This record gives sequence, C-alpha cells and structure tokens, in this order.
Amino acid sequence: MAHTRPTLAHVAGKAGVSVSTASLAFSGAGPIAAETRAKVLAAARELGYSGPNPLGRSLRSGRSGIVAVVIGDQLRRSFRDPVSVRVLDGLVSTLGQLGLGVLLVPGLPVEEDRAVDPLVESAPMDVAVLIWGSRTQDPIREALQRRGVPMVIGEGPSLPDVPLVGIHDRRGTAELGAYLRSLGHERVAVVALPFGGPRRCAVVDADRMGELDWAPTRNRLQGLADAGVAPTAVVEAGASLVEEGQAAGRLLLDVDDPPTAVVAQSDLLAAGVLLAARDLGLRVPQDVSVAGFDGLDLPWIAPDVLTTVDQPLAAKGQALGEAVAAVLAGEEPQTVTLDVTLRVGTTTGPPR
Repeated sequence: MAHTRPTLAHVAGKAGVSVSTASLAFSGAGPIAAETRAKVLAAARELGYSGPNPLGRSLRSGRSGIVAVVIGDQLRRSFRDPVSVRVLDGLVSTLGQLGLGVLLVPGLPVEEDRAVDPLVESAPMDVAVLIWGSRTQDPIREALQRRGVPMVIGEGPSLPDVPLVGIHDRRGTAELGAYLRSLGHERVAVVALPFGGPRRCAVVDADRMGELDWAPTRNRLQGLADAGVAPTAVVEAGASLVEEGQAAGRLLLDVDDPPTAVVAQSDLLAAGVLLAARDLGLRVPQDVSVAGFDGLDLPWIAPDVLTTVDQPLAAKGQALGEAVAAVLAGEEPQTVTLDVTLRVGTTTGPPR
C-alpha cells in the first residue's frame, strides 16, 4: 500500500484540535495556548509532518518570504571581501530570525550590455536590499521600481519612501585627514573605491572628479576635503581587493616625488598599498604612511597594524535587516546612520 504523506488535517486529528488551530501552531500568528501549541507540534513530530507547504502559504499570504540582496558586484569578488561577508552575515542572521529567506543577486559591470540580472526582473521577492547603494541612473533600482518591489538601501542616495542605512564615513575620514595633518603630512594621495562601477585601476583625471556616483567614494573624498586635505593624486581602484591596492600603490609610489601618506578607502586596498611599498623598498611609516577604512583584522600584514576608520559591519547588516522588517510591517521609512571610530595603528607617523 502506498505511503500517505501526512497533512495538517492528520496532525489536527491526532492532536484533537481544529485544522485552523493547528495552522496557528505553525504560523505563530494569532492567539493559541502554549499547551495547545506543544500538543500540535508533538503530534506533527510523531507523524513526520514538517510543516505547511511554503508555496501554499505564500499564495495565501501574498508574500514569498524571500528578500533579494543585491550585492552590487560579481559574487566571486564579493565573497573575497571580508567587509561584504560580515555585513551579509549580520543581515542574513537578522532575516533568518524573522523567518525570511535570502536570494543573492550579483551585480554586473556597468559596461556590459545586460546591466540587470534576470533574477531582478522575474524572481519572487517581498523586499530588495541594495546592500551597497545605488547610482543616479541605476538599471537595477529602476527595474525593481517598475515591478513595485519595496527597497532598502545601504550607503546610497536618499530616495523618497525608501529606508536608508548608512555610516558617518565622511565624518570619520575627516577625522583621519585631520590626524594626518597634525602629523605634518601635506602630500596625501588617495586610493578610491570605484566611482560608479568596476573599472581598471587608473589615475583619475581632474575632469572625471565630477563623475562621482557612488556614495562611499564621494563621502570619503569629501571627508578629506572637510579636513583641509587636497589629494596630490587620486587612483580609482577597480574593486576593493588587495591586488587592486597593490597596483594603485605602484602607480602612486614608484615615482620621483611620491606622497608622504596614502589614504585608501578600504582596508584591503590599504593592505595592497602597504605590500607595494614593501616591494619598492619603502619603509612604513618612515617613508610613507598608509591608512585605510573598515576596521578589519589583518594579521597577515604583521608586524604592521593598520591605521583605519573602524565601521560596525555586523551592526550595519543587522540595521538593514531591521529596516526590511519595518518595510514588511508597513512602517514609515527611516534613515539610520551608524558611527565610525578612528583607530590609530603603526602604519602612520610623521612625514619623512
């Protein structure tokens, strides 16, 4: 005789309750006595019933239970970046506690003809989190808006009716710039995050400074300006990766009159600059000071300890998850801005 798969009705019969009461025991919604819920769950375990069909539940509720997380870069690069991993961990942990699943959506380079992943156009999702912000003309954001998918933005522009989670990176970089000036540095170069999308590592011409379309890049450059630091040169990295920092470091330091300090807009980029300085026979910080941004633990650059602006990565992910919960609850969108802290290490000192 064929084995009959247990249903909610079987569980309700065994527990001696109505099907609606059994449903409440699994959903956690509505009034139900703890003793009754325990009896229903015990019956379910005995029958081998794992819970209501998720597809049927989504059809009844009008929700998929899925949150799309738009990475903003290719997955293979994002998972090499501890910053992305720690923010994702805080976000996914928070969403998991809410009973929500996660769909990771990679970004595509802006120079590609197909700038929107097909998942953005068609995959079921209740909310989309643009974890690293949005450009002024962003095809991913525009596709989500056409579908009417609610959004949460991390470190991006402020948009009507969209919750925003950011950090005080402009203020933190201004504090770093003031610290370098107090040491006596006047020739300070910058290794910047991409201006608007992945590019090849290159020195930025003055006429390209107006192209700044990425909030972290813009905020951190503005922070140096607030401190009275006018960069002698700016190199735009193709991505926040150590090898990009090394390439940028060679461009900035392998010259006749190199800067006395280099500010990188991420710790991985700063670590790459540090490695480039070592390769060129430069002492850090005696010949060149190096500072970063993120607050990562980088034991592999020992004996050096990086001077950096420490940002709360896991807390940022948690705040993004809490913003998703607020969207699903129909609450008014809020802007959350988290504090950062200057952490002085051994890689900065007075200029040579």
